[in-house]
Amino acid sequence: MPLPLRVTAAQIDTTVGDFDGNARKILDATLRARATGAQLVVFPELTLTGYPPRDLLELQSFLRAGERALAELAAPADWSRGLTVAVGFAERHGGAGAGLHNALAALQDGRVTVARKMLLPTYDVFDEGRYFDPGTAITRVDVAGMRVGLTICEDAWNDKSFWPVPRYGGDPVEQLCAAGIDLVLNVSASPYAVGKPRLRERMLSAMARRHGVPLVYVNLVGGNDALVFDGRSLAVDREGTIVDRAPAFREAVHLMSDGRPPPPLPAEGGPEELDEILDALDLGIRDYAAKTGFRGAMLGLSGGVDSALTACLAARAFGPAAVRGVALPSRFTEQMSTEDAGALAGALGIGFEVVPIEAVHAELLRTLAPAFAGRPADAARGPPDVTNENLQARIRGTILMALSNKRGDLLLSTGNKSELSVGYCTLYGDMAGGLAAIGDVPKTLVYRLSRRINEKSPVIPERTLTRPPSAELAPGQTDQDNLPPYEVLDAIARLSVEERKSGEEIVALGFPPEDVRRVLRLLVRSEYKRRQAAPVLRVTGRAFGEGWRFPIAHRFER
Repeated sequence: MPLPLRVTAAQIDTTVGDFDGNARKILDATLRARATGAQLVVFPELTLTGYPPRDLLELQSFLRAGERALAELAAPADWSRGLTVAVGFAERHGGAGAGLHNALAALQDGRVTVARKMLLPTYDVFDEGRYFDPGTAITRVDVAGMRVGLTICEDAWNDKSFWPVPRYGGDPVEQLCAAGIDLVLNVSASPYAVGKPRLRERMLSAMARRHGVPLVYVNLVGGNDALVFDGRSLAVDREGTIVDRAPAFREAVHLMSDGRPPPPLPAEGGPEELDEILDALDLGIRDYAAKTGFRGAMLGLSGGVDSALTACLAARAFGPAAVRGVALPSRFTEQMSTEDAGALAGALGIGFEVVPIEAVHAELLRTLAPAFAGRPADAARGPPDVTNENLQARIRGTILMALSNKRGDLLLSTGNKSELSVGYCTLYGDMAGGLAAIGDVPKTLVYRLSRRINEKSPVIPERTLTRPPSAELAPGQTDQDNLPPYEVLDAIARLSVEERKSGEEIVALGFPPEDVRRVLRLLVRSEYKRRQAAPVLRVTGRAFGEGWRFPIAHRFER
C-alpha cells in the first residue's frame, strides 16, 4: 500500500560540531530530493549538531552556532520552496531544568514547527537526561493536506503491545494516533548492533499495524567515536508491511515506496550477517579516521588472526597504500609468525617492515636486573614470568607509538573482546593505539569474520587460521594455557556482559562452575585495564567503553 505522501529519507553522515558541513549536506540532499518530486524531506536526529554531541551541549557557543545554522536553513529560499524539510537540532528553551530540548524543526517556506523529544533514554550508550528536558506535548504538521505526527527516536520505542515491560509511562505515537494523523514520522540516531535491525523493524511494523497508520523512519548513518549507525531508513504501510528500505552503512537520498521491492535483511547467523559486521567495522574505522584527521593507519602484525583481521579492515577502510604493518619479533616469536605476517601484507598490498625487539628487551632486562634481584621468578635470570611477558608487549607498544607519532598514522589496537573481557592484554603494550577496531569482536567471531574474508579473497594465510593462538611471550605458549577454550570463554562472557546473567544462572545453563568463576573473576579484576583502553567500535549488544559503567573498586561477586 503506498504512502500518503512522497517522502524522501535523507540518511546522511553528519560530523559533530560541523554546522557548516552538516548544513551543506542538508542543502544538497534537499535539492536531490526535489528532483524526485518529494513533498517531505526528512533528516536524522540532531542533524545539525551531529550525534552524539555529548558535553558540547553544555557550551553556549556551540548552541548559538546551531541556532545560526538553523535560522539560515529556515529562511525562505529557492532550494526548499514548496517542500517541508525536517531537520534535527538542539533547542534552547530558557526554562527550568537542563534548558535544552532534543528537537525536530519542520521548515516550510519560512514557517517553523518544532517537535520536542518526549522520551529521553538514559540506558546503554544513551545519557540524554544529562543534557535535555523532555517535551511535554505531541506535535503534528500539515504537509500537502496530510497530518504528519513528528517523533524523535525513543518516542517510538515504548509500544506497550510490543514490549513486555514498557520503560516509560507515556507513548507519544499512541497519543498522536489518538489525535488523528495520516503518517507517523520518526527521526533517529539508532546505533548498530548485531540483530538490532531485525528487532527495530519488528517493533516498527507492530506499531504501524496496531494503530493502522503508516510510518516513515529515518536513521543516521556513519561512525562517530565508538558508535556506528547503519542507516536503513524504512517505510511501513498501515498493515505493518515494510514497503521500502534504504541502503545500509552508506549515505542515501531515498524516495520512500516508489515501487521498488525493499532489499532483504541478512539472515541471522548467516554469511550475509558476517558481511554486515565487516561493513560496520569498515565504516567505523573510516569515519573515525576521517573525522579526527588521520589519512593513514598502522598496526602491529604478529602473524596471528586478530592482527590479520584488523589489517584486512584497515586496508579496506584506508586503501592498502595508506596502511603499514609492523612485525616485532622476539626470541619467542616463531619464524612462521613473521612469514605469515609478511605473506598477509603482500596479499593485501599494504606496507610491511620488521623491527626486532630482542636487543631492546635484553638491554631492559640488564637495566632492571638490580631492581629485580631477589624477587620471585626473577625476570632477569630465572624463567620468564608475567613481568617479562608484559615488558615485551610494552616494548612493542612503545615502538608502534613512536612510529605512529613520526608518521602521523592512526595506530590500530588489535585486541579482541575476549581479551578485554578477562584482561588477557597488556596496558601500554598491545592495548596501545588510538582505536580498538575489533575490541567488541569476540575471538570466535574473529575467526568467522576472517574465514568469511578468505571466502571472497584468500588473503589470510591458512596457517594463521589453524594454528593455536598464542601471544608468543614465552616458550611454547598458547592462549589456552591461561584461559578456557574460547568457545566456552566467549559464551560465558556474552551471558554475563550482554545478557547480564549471574554466575549462578550461567552455571545452571551447563557451563563448568570452575570456568564460570574464573571468567567472572577476571572480568571484574580487569576493569581498570578497560578503563584505559582505546575507544572500542561497538557492534554487539553491549561493548566495553560506550554503555559499560562498572566501578573499578568493588567486592560484589557476579
